[in-house]
Amino acid sequence: MDVLWSQDQALAVREVRDQLQYGRPVAYTTVMTVLTILHGKGVLSRKKDGRAWRYWPRERRAEHDARLMAEILRSGTDQLETMRAFHTRLTSAELDAMAAALGQRRGPRQLAG
Repeated sequence: MDVLWSQDQALAVREVRDQLQYGRPVAYTTVMTVLTILHGKGVLSRKKDGRAWRYWPRERRAEHDARLMAEILRSGTDQLETMRAFHTRLTSAELDAMAAALGQRRGPRQLAG
């Protein structure tokens, strides 16, 4: 996903494979399988280009991460407790950034707790 998010264009499997930064080469079929699975899950879009498929992300990275965070939060049984536990893991700067983002979305308000 990092390779695709870093590009302004759709990439073929070989192009994604060539940009992967691992200690050893990754098999073409492995990259193809992962991209096909991500397309099937709706994470990637694709179009046919000659004999190859070209892939691109359906969401920007921030949108993707936010959707995953919301899915995780909603999957629990006690959302408030999960939010409190998450809150304790954030730095002061992260808390300030979150407070600013929430203030822009909903306007200033007091949180119960």
